[in-house]
Amino acid sequence: MKITVIVVRSLMGLLFLFASITYLFKLITPPPPTGAMKVFSDGLEASRYLMPTVKVTELVCGLAFLSGRFVPLATVVIAPIVINILLVHAFLGPEGLPIAAFLVLANGLLAYHHRDSYKPLFKA
Repeated sequence: MKITVIVVRSLMGLLFLFASITYLFKLITPPPPTGAMKVFSDGLEASRYLMPTVKVTELVCGLAFLSGRFVPLATVVIAPIVINILLVHAFLGPEGLPIAAFLVLANGLLAYHHRDSYKPLFKA
């Protein structure tokens, strides 16, 4: 189980690191979205602050996953972003659904592995 957690954590960290660095430094020009995904993307870009904030959050969490430090915190912080990635691909762009499903399962596995860290959060 320990090796599985390290592999999953590293893959997740690499995915978030790659996605955030390529966005923040404009290293790759993604293909233009079409249809409903274009409307959604245009709305995100129009806000001017949301995508950079998400990508910086992904960068910090990706570094936490790769380093193995603050992983329980990173799983909590990245959870809303991962859920949104899944829902966007489920409803607007199904071509990205396999990676989104992997992220949800990986985050769930990491949260389960670190479940003892969350016990104080649920004390009255």
